[in-house]
Amino acid sequence: MRPTIRQVAEHAGVSTATVSRALSGTRPVSPELARRIDDAVAELGYSSNGIASSLRRSRTDTIGMVVPDIANPFFTSLVKNVDRVLAQRGWQMLLCDAQSDPRIEADRLASLINRRVDGVIISPANEVDSGAAVRAAAARVPVVQIDRRARDTDTDWVGIDDDFAESLIVGHLAELGVGSAAFVSAAPTDSSTESRQAGLLKHAQAQGIGIDTASVLLGEYSVEWGQRAGAQILRSRRRPGAIVCGNDLIALGVLQACREAGVEVPGEVAVTGFDDIPFAALSTPPLTTVAQPLTDIAAEGVRLLAQAIEGKATTQTIRASLGSRLVVRSSTDPTASKGKR
Repeated sequence: MRPTIRQVAEHAGVSTATVSRALSGTRPVSPELARRIDDAVAELGYSSNGIASSLRRSRTDTIGMVVPDIANPFFTSLVKNVDRVLAQRGWQMLLCDAQSDPRIEADRLASLINRRVDGVIISPANEVDSGAAVRAAAARVPVVQIDRRARDTDTDWVGIDDDFAESLIVGHLAELGVGSAAFVSAAPTDSSTESRQAGLLKHAQAQGIGIDTASVLLGEYSVEWGQRAGAQILRSRRRPGAIVCGNDLIALGVLQACREAGVEVPGEVAVTGFDDIPFAALSTPPLTTVAQPLTDIAAEGVRLLAQAIEGKATTQTIRASLGSRLVVRSSTDPTASKGKR
């Protein structure tokens, strides 16, 4: 027969209320009592009824997370970091992949709320089309957006300043004497993609690096698109001095196109990425890219969500923009190894 909390209390020589306080953490108990209760729990093989406890507290200790594309290594790393922070609080994650489709995303959000999650962390698939579903979710549970954010939504957000990150890339290329560049990215349907494109064009103009309209190629975040776009750029009569990519997957495809065309990187053209996924340091040559502080983004996102769940959030919406850094590798600087700027 499964041991009861009363049996644990009798074994430890304390009241059932003391055992309940010790196991739930609602009120502190002395180290000596905690030790006796822990010993009794271990000897009897007692396990609490987590479902019943959550119902009493109107909490499930479960957080929903929705990302645009779990196959993208950036989001895989982001999920891993968020899950680690949630586990430190004793919370579980229910993960959903929106498949870069706002309609699927809306269904996933509704499903999570129906499963009584305590809150939601989301990186919206679309800046405009994700707005309605994010607002609907935020009306029922606390919601924090990370990395990307949907327009016309009133929730906390944590990410980086993409404009500043692009200034790091452009400044590095200017130091190398690059006079012209191409930009390969995804169609600007989400906030990060749009900010990166706008930031690159603005800072390139300020630094005197030419980027003409024909050199801006927009497709999707994939190696395949990077390869096709890279091949197109390399066939042009006026080859740019650098190819700036919207993320590392695209940059890996561009590097592949350079190898197939026999174009030396960075001797004939420099290549940069964005996100610093694990494959970036392993590419040939290793990729210069922007590293995002995923550990800090996850920690701050969970902290803000916890405040809202526990009723401690401020009335002011938080927009937390964290710092990024440029990791210079051999795709732009042949003398670089693991240098950081």
